[in-house]
Amino acid sequence: MKRIKNSFSIKNLENISGIKAHTIRIWEKRYNLLSPERTDTNIRRYSLDSLRKLLNITLLYNHGFKISKIANLEEGEIPFLVRDIALKSNSEQVSINAFKLSMVNFDTVMFDATFDELMNNKDFDFIFMKIFVPLMSELGILWQTGAISPSHEHFVTNLIKQKIHIQTELIQRKHTPKNNVSSFVLYLPENEIHELSILYLNYHILSKGFKTIFLGQSVPTSSLKTILSYSENLHFVTYLTVEPNREEIEEYLNNFQQDILEDTESKLSIFGPQTQYIVNFKLPDNIHVYTEIQPFLKEQLQIEVFV
Repeated sequence: MKRIKNSFSIKNLENISGIKAHTIRIWEKRYNLLSPERTDTNIRRYSLDSLRKLLNITLLYNHGFKISKIANLEEGEIPFLVRDIALKSNSEQVSINAFKLSMVNFDTVMFDATFDELMNNKDFDFIFMKIFVPLMSELGILWQTGAISPSHEHFVTNLIKQKIHIQTELIQRKHTPKNNVSSFVLYLPENEIHELSILYLNYHILSKGFKTIFLGQSVPTSSLKTILSYSENLHFVTYLTVEPNREEIEEYLNNFQQDILEDTESKLSIFGPQTQYIVNFKLPDNIHVYTEIQPFLKEQLQIEVFV
């Protein structure tokens, strides 16, 4: 794994902040807001402190502060204004930027405070779908392009997982599962470790009053046979981010059908990017593919969804 990234190009700053490189250069020259170092070939390089400062400035700027006013603020005033705006704003993008700022600073306190303020006005489903999902999508692109390090992404991902675990436990303690309905078994296939989405699906199904059995990451199909001794009327749910890969996915489904579903009343629902490669495979009646959660809720949980 790479070390924590602490030197950034102007293109990195543009990608993370959303402020065009041309504008950043103007702010440097006209208002002396940033002071990049120069390489031997005269290329700008920015420190982690410069990135933090630019994210703070961006949040203020996007919230109506004129750049000339920001430039006249004392250095210590900016973080206090940023925290105040981030905690009081109803803008989803402001919240996303606040979480990005907490990521750059490795600031758990700011992350928690932003989340708590959101929970005062929104429910967890809204926060996950409208803020956490776009945030993780942005961070994935930033990580792939080298704008942030894996340490940044892991920091935020694990904080989001914490929030899902807390909300899931609250549901489990408050709700009694419905009787006489299928239990949902949530798992990830062998070598699949990206569990954020399956954690949320587990929370969401629980919140609708159904029993779940959460097995987590990298579960071989052979291990799922054991759970059939509990019931032969189970609803398996999985999320395929990278595994099984495009060459293996149809074989995986064939084996799952033969080893787990055949001669039982159980079924399998599949989510995730890898489902796009199920092209020539004729799905049996007990395997279903979903690109969004709403059709799944309506078809498999018989819950009407109003958007």
